[in-house]
Amino acid sequence: MIQFFETYRSEIIYSVIVLIVLFIVRTIIVLSVKRIGKRSGTTEARAHLIGRYATVTLVLMAFLIEAFILGFDTHDITLVFSSVFAVIGIGLFAIWSILSNITSGVIMFFSFPYKVGDKIKIHDKDYPVEAIIEDIRAFQLLLREDNGDLVTYPNNLILQKAVTLIQKDALN
Repeated sequence: MIQFFETYRSEIIYSVIVLIVLFIVRTIIVLSVKRIGKRSGTTEARAHLIGRYATVTLVLMAFLIEAFILGFDTHDITLVFSSVFAVIGIGLFAIWSILSNITSGVIMFFSFPYKVGDKIKIHDKDYPVEAIIEDIRAFQLLLREDNGDLVTYPNNLILQKAVTLIQKDALN
């Protein structure tokens, strides 16, 4: 066991350093996202979701960095990552609307001008909606119409349609 640590001492030290740095970066990102979420009036659950997206990204980066630290050949790493991304790409192409809604949800977290409680009008020629935003989730907005109906509206569509703010903080 002692021989193992002596043989791979530098790799172990570099691995620990990478993990510590990525943990610190993750903490900074999560705290920043929570701060931005509080400032913009979004729910804590949305901030937590964005934090999870950042954590997954950092874990993938950690795997890539660890592969280089452990001495994997660049050709082997590119082969594995291109194969994995090809499979993921094919799977996401089959369900592209889910990826589109998740991406739109992240964009809306940082730059959506409306918040929960605002009354908005979505200018859709097929189905115009005038409702109060009840919740903003990863895939859709939950909108409550005046007659009490609950409408789920996909995040990717809300970014493509014209939206008018009817009343700020309509729940109060």
